[in-house]
Amino acid sequence: MGLMDNWKAKLAPAKDKVSGLAQQHGGKIENGLDKAAKMVDEKTKGKYSDKIQTGTGKAKDAMDRLAHKDDGTGSAESTGNAESAGNTGQEVGGTTPPPPPPGSTPPTS
Repeated sequence: MGLMDNWKAKLAPAKDKVSGLAQQHGGKIENGLDKAAKMVDEKTKGKYSDKIQTGTGKAKDAMDRLAHKDDGTGSAESTGNAESAGNTGQEVGGTTPPPPPPGSTPPTS
């Protein structure tokens, strides 16, 4: 058993506990992230709004993964179906996805 295997075995109970807490208090955590993002956005007078939104979205996604909310079937974002995720053509960070590289064919639905 290698060093990484030993670490994983020792950290597994802590990960399970954190996962349970994230499931139990997910709403409070997301609310706190939203409040913090709003406060920082106000303090910076909107100068970094796009970066704040991106960071908040990534933090929420990480919290969802930690709470095991992704059931393995693939969320709408991970499958590229933004409409079923409630998005209107924008990703979490408020930016549209980059165009495909030249010469490539766009994915079909």
